[in-house]
Amino acid sequence: MTKKLWFQVGVGTLLAILIIKYFMEISFIFAPIVIIIKAIILPLLLGGVLYYMTEPIQRKLEERKIPRWGSITIIMVGLGLLLWTFISIIGPIITNQVNNLVDNAPTLTKDFNEVKNKLWSQKEELPEQFQTSLDSAANSMQTIAVKFGKWIVQFLQSFFQAVFLLVLVPFFFIFMLKDHEKFAPRIYGLFSGERQQWVKKTLSDINNVLSSYIQGQFLISAILATIILIGYWIIGLEYALLLAIFALFMNLIPFIGPWIAVTPALIIGYLEDPKMVIWVGLVTLIAQQTDSHLITPNVMGKTLDIHPLTVITVILAAGNLAGFLGIIVAIPVYAILKVIVLNVYERRKEIRRAATKNV
Repeated sequence: MTKKLWFQVGVGTLLAILIIKYFMEISFIFAPIVIIIKAIILPLLLGGVLYYMTEPIQRKLEERKIPRWGSITIIMVGLGLLLWTFISIIGPIITNQVNNLVDNAPTLTKDFNEVKNKLWSQKEELPEQFQTSLDSAANSMQTIAVKFGKWIVQFLQSFFQAVFLLVLVPFFFIFMLKDHEKFAPRIYGLFSGERQQWVKKTLSDINNVLSSYIQGQFLISAILATIILIGYWIIGLEYALLLAIFALFMNLIPFIGPWIAVTPALIIGYLEDPKMVIWVGLVTLIAQQTDSHLITPNVMGKTLDIHPLTVITVILAAGNLAGFLGIIVAIPVYAILKVIVLNVYERRKEIRRAATKNV
């Protein structure tokens, strides 16, 4: 019985629960380590994202016989010019739209409350079942709004933390560009024989998954944000650039992100002109259909091979556990765990086949 898979999984699960239980009881010992990890995790993540976004450029440069220090210099200068362009050209437009939004916030809030009260006053004219459903939907919307507000606050906190620790981001980024080939060998060099080859393959698969996901997701988000920006400008929606930048970051969240991105656009469009909601919906529909049929299949393909229901479940769970940052990293972390589990499973099958063959 001890050789049965279900028995081994059960014993492993019980041991994991016991380890977690006793670890939680002595967690105060590891508090300084946790503080240090929290201090460096965000700059490390940002540095990793920048690395995966620029690694193909570095590879192309070095294929043309440009030395490592030269490729790093070119990439850093290019990013500096890109940042300067954004601050000098797009920055004033964003600042102007943010100031207008802040100035008009009381008016927008008043108009939104008037619309809500008007709709709510007509609730009594509906059948009782519809009233119950409406009350339930309102409570659900309030819960979602509270959670979304917490995500926004946590996102802003993470953003200001990133700005405060901005000096660490270039440090991690340059270090990754300089020595990225040394990371994997230092890990699989600790092993030998077939186990070393398995660890090497697993690390290579993880690197491929992260590279494809980060590069693909950012490219998709940038294309969608551009389509949305052009569409909002065509229909004359206010705060078009601000809403497009918001959509750029929200579209980094698979499946749920586009729905979050379109919500403020629909509200602003309705307060501006109720007919504008139709045009905002049309722009969103064009962007989503373009993404579903042209962009995502060609850019991402089936790199992750994760079911949409699994994606939504993982994102919601990560949001409750770690806020907005958890939502952003949920899918890559899940993809890494999936790669590890699949490789472990394949390794077990190879061992079983070898044992059977020997017998």
